[in-house]
Amino acid sequence: MPESQLVLTPKAARALILNALTGAGTTPENARYLAEGILDTELSGMAGHGFHWVPFYCQHVRSGKVNGKAKPSVKKVSAVAFRVDAKNGFAHPAIEAGFAKLIPAAKKSGIAGMAVHDSYNAATLGFHTGFLARAGLLAFGFTNSSAKIAPVGGRVPVLGTNPMSFAVPGKAGKIAFLIDQSSSAVAWSTVKQAADAGREIPLGWALDTGGKPTTDPHKGLEGTMAPSGGYKGFGWGLIVEVMCAALAGANRGPQMGSFTLDDKPIGCGQFFIAIAPDKFSGGMFAKQVTALAKSITSQAGARLPNSKREANQKRLKKDGLPIDRALYEKLKSFA
Repeated sequence: MPESQLVLTPKAARALILNALTGAGTTPENARYLAEGILDTELSGMAGHGFHWVPFYCQHVRSGKVNGKAKPSVKKVSAVAFRVDAKNGFAHPAIEAGFAKLIPAAKKSGIAGMAVHDSYNAATLGFHTGFLARAGLLAFGFTNSSAKIAPVGGRVPVLGTNPMSFAVPGKAGKIAFLIDQSSSAVAWSTVKQAADAGREIPLGWALDTGGKPTTDPHKGLEGTMAPSGGYKGFGWGLIVEVMCAALAGANRGPQMGSFTLDDKPIGCGQFFIAIAPDKFSGGMFAKQVTALAKSITSQAGARLPNSKREANQKRLKKDGLPIDRALYEKLKSFA
């Protein structure tokens, strides 16, 4: 282990995150589910998506860009429809409050939907759909973000890296498998990390201001992110934008503030759909999911989506979580 790094137990990491968030001005009740999401991301081995973002969250609370003391409200529109106002607070407490209504409604009626508006970075979307899957529900999740992707043939970004997630419940409160994919070839933060480290990026990750593929991460950050699979990735992102900006009634990508700078609030949206499998499947759901999973895992070298994250969870819970010493000290400074 390099001297520039430390290793934290999950307990110590959770305390570090909570102390930073609350020290910056976030209420403990708003910080709890957010901290669990960040910790889960780190334990899943997704370096650059967990600890990395905490200083931005803390700074945005201090600057007033996000309201760490916001109390989200949940409006019951119908027996199966809920609209959550995050009130320019963190997405996580708003989602948590909405899930308290969404889960029982879906289990009772078979399906339920939930829209979140005036929200903030939802971070790892699969953490939220995974929460629903562990409650025994089939889950779809959508969240939009600030504009980074231009339409195919265009130069001006109109969509964010807009991820979509799909989580399938397994036995005894476990996740059978989970898909969590952005609309871009890679996450924006991956290109930013390459720029910070002075590394080139592979062709196909980003486009320069002229719309040409580039290996220079700085030109990619000045330009746009490449959609995953060309027009198919842009179409994926377009679905997410409709679900979050139009259906949830939140900002479109170009209307949002930056996820990193102290500028205007973000005001993005999230949308979740929860489905009770046995209400629709005639009792066949678990049998078919098990057979489907086996048809994949029985092949040498093949794996289910999310299996790598689960393997990382087991390993890192035992071995500890690495963190750069400079980032550790920065997080401590907020406490």
